[in-house]
Amino acid sequence: MASIKTRFWILISLVSISGFSQGMLLPLLAIILEQKGVPSSVNGIHATGLYIGVLIASPFMEKPMRKFGFKPIIVVGGMLVFVSMFLFPFWQSLWFWFMLRVTVGIGDNMLHFGTQTWITTTSPKDSRGKNIAFYGLFFGLGFTLGPLMTRFLSVHEALPFLISALLSIIVWSFMFFVRNQMPEANDVGTGANSSSIGRFIQTGKIAWVALLPAFGYGFLEATLHGIFPVYGLRIGHEVGMLSLIIPCFAAGSLITQIPLGIMSDRYGRRNILLMVISAGAVCFLISALLETSAVALFITFALAGMLVGSLFSLSISFLADILPASLLPAGNLMTGIAFSTGSILGPYIGGLFIEYFPGVSFFYVIVFMLVIILAATYFKKNVGVNMDTSALG
Repeated sequence: MASIKTRFWILISLVSISGFSQGMLLPLLAIILEQKGVPSSVNGIHATGLYIGVLIASPFMEKPMRKFGFKPIIVVGGMLVFVSMFLFPFWQSLWFWFMLRVTVGIGDNMLHFGTQTWITTTSPKDSRGKNIAFYGLFFGLGFTLGPLMTRFLSVHEALPFLISALLSIIVWSFMFFVRNQMPEANDVGTGANSSSIGRFIQTGKIAWVALLPAFGYGFLEATLHGIFPVYGLRIGHEVGMLSLIIPCFAAGSLITQIPLGIMSDRYGRRNILLMVISAGAVCFLISALLETSAVALFITFALAGMLVGSLFSLSISFLADILPASLLPAGNLMTGIAFSTGSILGPYIGGLFIEYFPGVSFFYVIVFMLVIILAATYFKKNVGVNMDTSALG
């Protein structure tokens, strides 16, 4: 059986393949559906399937993990992903593809929940942060490379799906060399403390402002990957060029993920959030003004990624600053829900916008969303930090 170090890298490899499949699926299907004449609003709704799958699976994963352990959750999740990828080319139907998107979302959520919990709970305290940083880095790397698969559409429409499925099977097969492990009960946030509706309400009241960046990142990620390809084709960019422009956002986030985290430790999470959101909004405003220039989009997407590409990790850190330890399980779950909600709303709103306002730049939707989050973060000045849990009763 694999050693602890080998197990870690197998789990990290699975995460990168998951990022790759997600990063590929959003722009790939958006382009295929646009070329088949599907309305942009329908295209946007269709893109939400992945995140609907995430939301569907979330309430039902904790008990099976406690009963069966980490490995079965990851194995089943990975299987759902590669089987779905294989099935995409066999039947071109909007409803069939939507159900496959939902299934991929369920599988990816199982895979992420299993790997993230396994890595977090088995990492030594002095290296836990570094290990989670690798987790985020490799997912981001896979997500960056995924859109490049759209270039294979010129060879055959089925080829990107089959390549992704094959890569998934290869990495997934290494899980059979990993020994299963059972989580401790408190590792997965069991009990009333993490599931009570009252604690979710309490978490929302205390830390709603820390959930907004996660929502914003979900909105950005899904919109740029799921709707921008549609808009890009309509304003004259070629598929090959779009497949190179889109990954610039995720690539930019890889460069600054760790430096921004260090800066937020030193200068305060809220101050760094105000800085990156402001500058990110400016980048997308410039994108709106220079959207017909591929060079300008390359630059603005990369700069925007370097700034707002870390919103999700900053959101989690900001949440940990504000919430008492007893509410962190509920807070982490609500962060994921906020991300998924943004991911669902982004493509839908973006699709409606480019359908009903064809003469207005799509990037103004993103600028408007960032300005709202900026204003809420700026005016919410008095947030509690590391509150005493005794105050919560």
